[in-house]
Amino acid sequence: MRVAIIEDEPAVRKEISYLVQQETDVELVGWSDTVTNAVKLIEEKQPDVILMDIQLRDGTAFDILKKLTVIPQNIIFITAYNHFAIKAIKYGALDYLLKPVDQTELNEALERYRRKSENNPQWMQRLSMAQEALHASELPESIALSSIHQVRIVPVHNIVYCKGDGPYTFFFLNDGTKELISKPLKYYEELLPQPYFLRTHQSYLVNRSHISGVNRSEYIVLKNKEEIPISSRRKNSILNQLFPEK
Repeated sequence: MRVAIIEDEPAVRKEISYLVQQETDVELVGWSDTVTNAVKLIEEKQPDVILMDIQLRDGTAFDILKKLTVIPQNIIFITAYNHFAIKAIKYGALDYLLKPVDQTELNEALERYRRKSENNPQWMQRLSMAQEALHASELPESIALSSIHQVRIVPVHNIVYCKGDGPYTFFFLNDGTKELISKPLKYYEELLPQPYFLRTHQSYLVNRSHISGVNRSEYIVLKNKEEIPISSRRKNSILNQLFPEK
């Protein structure tokens, strides 16, 4: 497997280079720390996998992709946990590694590409979603939900509510279907924030646009007539958001 590294922090690049070279079947074919050089490196070397930092000193990973003749599907993004770009990456359900990069996580990411055998027809759409989310001041229009068997792209307004179940989240959609996603509810609470979505209960995150009212201050009533519980400790906050004092 031929790997290229796009990273402008020398210490981080050195560490990733070392980790990559610990993989027995991996060859490091080059690195770049600028947008222009990254484009040249990718087009000349055509690596099997690209480890690409989201934010370079002269632009972003998306600036690199816009300059390429062919957009590759073999990118593993690299970002810091507190970087604003991580939310954008999650919206597109794109593959990423957090700094500092861990050997085990790198190995698992590369293993996914070792097993990869076909093109992803949604790749360009997911990239566009992430780029939109990177610059969006409001909630992006769509989100990619990655289940065990597929990645489904869902308009955010079609999400009625989410129900957490330990390390999993059920998404209930307005067409009556539901999706089981192997991420906890807290993961999506960060991606679907207030005031658009309300965490009414430890197990529920509700799309405000699907709320029709409140029943006895104990349940959110949805437009489809379902009732979602309101926890006692969240009651005042929820009611104040739904019925602000004038």
